[in-house]
Amino acid sequence: MYQVLYRKWRPRTFSEVIGQPAITAALQSELRTGRLAHAYLFIGSRGTGKTSCAKILAKAVNCLSPIDGDPCCTCDNCRAADDGALLDITEMDAASNRGIDDIRSLIEESAYPPTIGKYRVYIIDEVHELTTDAFNALLKTLEEPPAHVIFVLATTEAHKVPSTILSRCQRFDFGRIPAEEIAARLQYVASQESFSIDADAALLLARLADGGMRDALSMLDQCVSRSETVTTEVVTAAIGLAGSAHMFRLLGCMRESNTGDALALVGQLHESAKDMEHLCAEMTDFFRQLMICKTARDPAALLVLPPNELAHLKSEADTLSLSTILHAIDILQRAKERMHTGADRRVEMEMAAVKLCSPELDTDISALVRRIKTLEDMIKTGAVPAAAPTPVPATEPSDVPAEPETPVEQPPVAEPPAAETPAPPPASDEPTPFLQWSEVLDALSSRSMPLYSILSGSTAVIAGDRVLVTAESPFVKNMLSKDNHASLLLSAIRSVTGRSYRLGLKSVSAEEHAPAEDAEATGPLSDFLKRSQEMGAPIEFT
Repeated sequence: MYQVLYRKWRPRTFSEVIGQPAITAALQSELRTGRLAHAYLFIGSRGTGKTSCAKILAKAVNCLSPIDGDPCCTCDNCRAADDGALLDITEMDAASNRGIDDIRSLIEESAYPPTIGKYRVYIIDEVHELTTDAFNALLKTLEEPPAHVIFVLATTEAHKVPSTILSRCQRFDFGRIPAEEIAARLQYVASQESFSIDADAALLLARLADGGMRDALSMLDQCVSRSETVTTEVVTAAIGLAGSAHMFRLLGCMRESNTGDALALVGQLHESAKDMEHLCAEMTDFFRQLMICKTARDPAALLVLPPNELAHLKSEADTLSLSTILHAIDILQRAKERMHTGADRRVEMEMAAVKLCSPELDTDISALVRRIKTLEDMIKTGAVPAAAPTPVPATEPSDVPAEPETPVEQPPVAEPPAAETPAPPPASDEPTPFLQWSEVLDALSSRSMPLYSILSGSTAVIAGDRVLVTAESPFVKNMLSKDNHASLLLSAIRSVTGRSYRLGLKSVSAEEHAPAEDAEATGPLSDFLKRSQEMGAPIEFT
């Protein structure tokens, strides 16, 4: 009867275990010295060697002639253990035997001494599936087991195992097996069997296995059933992958915003019986590879790819922005999540393809970041010229009627309301009172309350294109010189007058506050004009 590869090539000794050197060395040392624990907990993802090491450990403790911590595999006990006929080794799947009654029967059996070997070994796989009552029943025996009993618990989800169980076991964490070691093992198995596999196909299977040797051997078995010469094309067809060629085609459609071709490609893959969820996961992994090529200094250390495909990925990543790649990953991950709740997976995949080609249809924040980044890149390269800043007019817009060349006698008119557009500034530099200064201060109060407080009680005049401020506070100059206070004041002036001015300042001296002795020039307005005329060159703020 044919035996599948992962069973046929299961490790029989610790030296044959792939990818777990630290764990196998520790277990061999315990076996050599005889310092065995009464309970072990093996934790790790699927296919990393947990059950294999548990079986080797159970065989080694009952081996009649162990060799440097390894079972001899030739004695009667070892042969019986390999055939599953050694009564002192009991394997239990907690996923199907998870109740308290199953654990009670195991505990009752553990009270009897071993029949042939030295230890009774109980291997409980997927131990996290046990119920709370079953864990409680196991707890006492696990804490103080009989001297001839060893428990080996294995799980893929350690967080589901109660802390009371964890604290009573010697814990070993099995890491994912490196892809290079999986690929080398696959090529070794092929050399021992009647088929061949090329290096690129072995790397592809190792990457798909995600650190699990059992999955890699199972997929290899599936590929061999198609062809005895395993290539990347055979792997792609046997596993149901779209392949890197289709991924690069989809990337081209996304770059060219060619929605029609992208939908046609998804339809073609659907007609060829490609599962849409697997396609979405494959595309997500493809854009992950682009992300790593875009950001990592040494992508080869993180990606298990043939050199020519890695070079192609690097060249494509150079043409894409990181925001575009991250947006694509986000779209695909959201699509995969909705595939579990949506009615049609193909519709979700097609929607994702449309959003990849037309990011403006996506309302997510990552789509907005991608579009902004695209516009920035276009402006930098000159594909879209940057808009020139609009100059602020120094005078009133053209809708203000021009002054006629010949003066015409007109009757005097009343002063216009403050809300209307004021007359253009006089051409001369003769100071005139700034009648709207109070409105400017009111507008300034909403922009900067500290500056408004300093300027309260101040006055101003207009001299040509300048606004000259007179204030009693000695802190006005310091305030206007810091931060953007001068800009805030000019902004308030512009909002009231509709014109742009330069800003000047002249502090009021003590003599200017003294009562006026000239009887010919009295009154607040006369004093204001007199002080304005006596001012020297103003301090300007830009």
